[in-house]
Amino acid sequence: MASKSIKKRPNGKWRARYRDLAGKEHAKHFARKVDGERWLDEVTAALVTNTYVDPKDRKLTVDQWCDLWLESYGQRDSTERQAKVHIARIRLEFGPLPLMAVDEMAVKRWLAKLRKEGRAQSYRFALHNRLSQILTDAVYAKKLSSNPCGKRTTPGAGKPRPYVATEAQLWALYELAGEKYRPAILLGAFAGLRTAEACGLRRQDVDLDARSITPAVQYPAEPLKTEMSRTTVPIPDLFVGELKRLLDGREGGYVVPDDGGIQMGPWKIEREIRRIRGKVEGLPPVFRFHDLRHFFASLLIASGGDIKVVQTRLRHGSAKTTLDTYGHMFPDRDESTRAAVERAMAGKINKIADPSRTDEGSVERT
Repeated sequence: MASKSIKKRPNGKWRARYRDLAGKEHAKHFARKVDGERWLDEVTAALVTNTYVDPKDRKLTVDQWCDLWLESYGQRDSTERQAKVHIARIRLEFGPLPLMAVDEMAVKRWLAKLRKEGRAQSYRFALHNRLSQILTDAVYAKKLSSNPCGKRTTPGAGKPRPYVATEAQLWALYELAGEKYRPAILLGAFAGLRTAEACGLRRQDVDLDARSITPAVQYPAEPLKTEMSRTTVPIPDLFVGELKRLLDGREGGYVVPDDGGIQMGPWKIEREIRRIRGKVEGLPPVFRFHDLRHFFASLLIASGGDIKVVQTRLRHGSAKTTLDTYGHMFPDRDESTRAAVERAMAGKINKIADPSRTDEGSVERT
């Protein structure tokens, strides 16, 4: 703080003044000197601890900050659309309130209300994360002293157990799908591509000779977000053969083209899945294209792939993401760990129980 002072005015009031880190002067009048000194002490502490908020920003509403936040967001269109959907729900609850009024109890009450409305835990978790992101940026911008969202308020992401189709269900889907949608089903079920990645996959991203697929962009033509997302996925000979048949000699364009060779939109693939899923016995009514990716994960796990292999093939940014989603699919290791401990203990315990045994388990003869 550049300076601070407190002086008595002719009218008997005490005028407390200070300059903030930017050199801007702020003043406030008090009936008692002690109140002015306490105010200056609080301001000093806020400046020292980097929690200072300019008095004029204390009236900034959630609506106003959300507008400013969106102006600086600068993400891809699809990500920005999702952010706007979340923010619309946040505005509905907090919009007219000052940022300072959004405290921990307000966040908890909001989440409790969403739960009573029957909102899914994953939806509440996503909204909480978005609110936390927005308020964290407000703290960094010196518009808010602290973020009330944290471990004490989060509803938790939950541990979803994705539906995994059987091989029979998968091939039934494949046969029911229109010919132009079949490459997408192959890419989802046997390479783990997401819907937008399948729609964005270009012929140049597929090396049939090397038997590999290297996703690079997602619909419509945006680069994948992370380097891990661009990891090459190996494919076997049968996949190569079926893909060659579906490509029908095409060397350019998209792997999953719409009529006329134009790029297919993700919504068309999801619409096709909705059209045919009810015709496959046992498939849940909410089955979607992304569940084909779960099928791919289950194949890798069933084949004995460890967590790092599965993470790499699914192109997850961390093993934690893989474990959170698919941890329940990995084989129960209780018996294998029991056997390992049993082998380590067997020789010594047997000797203790029967001293006449040698280390090899044979009986000494005297």
